[in-house]
Amino acid sequence: MALTIINSIASWILKKRIHQIELFQKFPNEVQNELLLNLIAVAQNTEFGKKYDFSTLYNYERFAERVPISTYEQFEPLIERARKGEQNVFWNTPIKWFAKSSGTTNAKSKFIPVSNEALENCHFKAGKDMLCLYLNNNEDSQLFTGKSLRLGGSKQLYEDNNTFFGDLSAIIIDNLPFWAEYSSTPSNKVSLMSEWNEKMQAIVEETKNINVTSFAGVPSWMMVLFNNVLNETGTDNLLEVWPNAEVYFHGGVSFEPYREQYKKMFPSDLFKYYEIYNASEGFFGIQDLNNSSDLLLMLDYGVFYEFIPMDVFGTSKQKAIPLSEVQLNKNYALVITTNSGLWRYLIGDTVRFTSLYPYRIRITGRTKHHINVFGEELMIENTDKAIAKTCETFNVELVEYTVAPVFMKDREKGAHEWIIEFRKDPINIEEFAETLDKNIQAINSDYEAKRYNNMTLNPLVLNIARHGLFHDWLSKKDKLGGQNKIPRLSNDREYVEQLLELNKN
Repeated sequence: MALTIINSIASWILKKRIHQIELFQKFPNEVQNELLLNLIAVAQNTEFGKKYDFSTLYNYERFAERVPISTYEQFEPLIERARKGEQNVFWNTPIKWFAKSSGTTNAKSKFIPVSNEALENCHFKAGKDMLCLYLNNNEDSQLFTGKSLRLGGSKQLYEDNNTFFGDLSAIIIDNLPFWAEYSSTPSNKVSLMSEWNEKMQAIVEETKNINVTSFAGVPSWMMVLFNNVLNETGTDNLLEVWPNAEVYFHGGVSFEPYREQYKKMFPSDLFKYYEIYNASEGFFGIQDLNNSSDLLLMLDYGVFYEFIPMDVFGTSKQKAIPLSEVQLNKNYALVITTNSGLWRYLIGDTVRFTSLYPYRIRITGRTKHHINVFGEELMIENTDKAIAKTCETFNVELVEYTVAPVFMKDREKGAHEWIIEFRKDPINIEEFAETLDKNIQAINSDYEAKRYNNMTLNPLVLNIARHGLFHDWLSKKDKLGGQNKIPRLSNDREYVEQLLELNKN
């Protein structure tokens, strides 16, 4: 009875926010413009604000003319000064937290500034909105009669020059109010364990007998945890372990290649899946409808959005546009200005709009992780859909995959080379590769044109990865953890060559 009362009260409190969400849905461009002017006003006396004379910026047009778009590498010198303890460099309040970005497999880490404003008005606010939107669509939810199983990064927090850095999940956990731990599992102690494999076992032991009603984490790593739970408990599915589980909040990588596997683990039409779009730089989108793959763009988190059409990205014609000018079903590179002092920052993600009223998006890939060597403009969204459909046809389960070009040499035509790790390999590898190639052609007309009569591209090359290949590759790079991702597509062969060499062992 007490848990039911708590569930009702918590649901009522969270759903009060729905009216503010409806407000920015109704007046999106007004909300965004006001937000930008507030960010400019707050930061006008910072070193960055003085350099670009923020005191005379009164509208978006002036802002876009005066402040350059920057990558992390261009912004890094300012971040490094802040990491060493300097203040008022690019934001007006002290920044002591830096999220060590693990979304990339590059050896060099990024340290993304996280202000108190971003923690409160972006990340924490988004966490509550995620629950608000889910509860608003599911009136009978009993979410708060149990706990949420969260799977975050595995890094501890490190102190340096009176500043702290670590995975964003670790920073968030470290700053949550004391009562938040009571509604979550595993404990903060286990959540912040640094050794990934030990941590996974500790999570299984701590959570297998707890009443878990929801889950949150990256699909690929959560799959590892769930398989460990099934092996440990000897059960056929996860509803036997957690019978009151009702929703999985997922983000970080596309859910499409894993969807069918999750349906087997949660064999109930009542179990829900809700996608979120969060990153070290901010929290940007939340699924706001049941059974949808579209994300509502959240417009009042202290993040101002701009978009660069991908057809001009990286060219002399490159130009960012505001939210009011975007079009449906075009790919855009995302540019953000945030309440942590990132100004016109190129985050590296690509999105497309599926709705303009309200603004809803889908994540389509990364600006660096695509293949366009032969004019095929292959995006991660394309390959995720194709591999998911092919796996379903052949009744096999995917662990991970990556794709790279095979460059033309002498008279030999180009191709795409895949490395795929399955839980159980397809019976007929050649037939799987042929079907996968056809599915990509059906999804991407540019690839289809290049493949027509093998005019430019030969059929794809498929390599079957040994069990644990991608895990071992990440381990060698010290990238094991809940927020690390495999680069799905690349315009060069660096990752593929490393994996092929490791696959021999």
